[in-house]
Amino acid sequence: MAADVAAGAASATVQVNRPVAGVVGTGAMGLGMAASLVRAGFETLARDIDRRAAHEAAAAGARVLGSAAALGAKADVAILVVVDDRQIETVLFDRDGLAGAMRPGGIVVVCSTVDPRFVEQLAPRLAAHRLCLLDAPISGGPARAAAGTMTMMVSGEAAARSACAALFTAMADRIFDVGERPGQAATFKIVNNLLAAANLAAGAEALALARRAGLDPKAVLEVIGASSGASWIVGDRMSRALAGDTGVRAAARILAKDASIAAALARRLGARDRFAVAAARSFEEAVEAGLGEADDSVLLALLERPVDPPGAIG
Repeated sequence: MAADVAAGAASATVQVNRPVAGVVGTGAMGLGMAASLVRAGFETLARDIDRRAAHEAAAAGARVLGSAAALGAKADVAILVVVDDRQIETVLFDRDGLAGAMRPGGIVVVCSTVDPRFVEQLAPRLAAHRLCLLDAPISGGPARAAAGTMTMMVSGEAAARSACAALFTAMADRIFDVGERPGQAATFKIVNNLLAAANLAAGAEALALARRAGLDPKAVLEVIGASSGASWIVGDRMSRALAGDTGVRAAARILAKDASIAAALARRLGARDRFAVAAARSFEEAVEAGLGEADDSVLLALLERPVDPPGAIG
């Protein structure tokens, strides 16, 4: 891998035709991404602290390594698909972290949904290790990750985006280049997830109301899907909830986190946060009820629980 680093700043970087890709975090999304890279013929490394996730990555054809540092030492491009900023901190900068082991000119791709300010501040920290950061959050769910048909939003240095283009094409069929600055793509993703959280919370509330009113919720969902209230996430999640499908595709705690990030971003920018706060609170209630690890479609069951009538004495 050739590197072109000037004045201590990271610059892209990967000149090989088939860069070695490392995926850190082979859970619901990362496993499908690693499998897509293997299927496309890339040498693919993997790291996950969960033994089952690591075993599944190996079964998909990835070479599993025992630490983030071991992966960093061999990867041209390290793709992080972990849960939050704290896990990113650990993966990159812990004693066995990736940043200190990766060769100068390497590219770190952050696919996790985190606060845009965190991603923006991450870039100079990686530049101190002569590494380049791409901000590349993802959307689409585990099935689309496995099929290589996700959506990606990417911001960062143009040369780094070009170096990773073939990798991204293997993992996603919709790739949006949204800017030169890390943090921009994260902002796109937070705006998207604000709508996802608000629509799902409102959709679950609407179906809970319909059932309480004596309506057939499946019929209501069908009508909504053909009418002005339609939303992809409502149709997807509520169909599963009504079918009794409790398989976890996206944990409820994730939208609690993302909607909270959206509310914080709105406050920093002096924008309104009414729906972000309401959506965050809906999913925080699921977490408080012990349902944080359940699929976010569980919100329907939570909202169908009876509430005290107005004026009731607690």
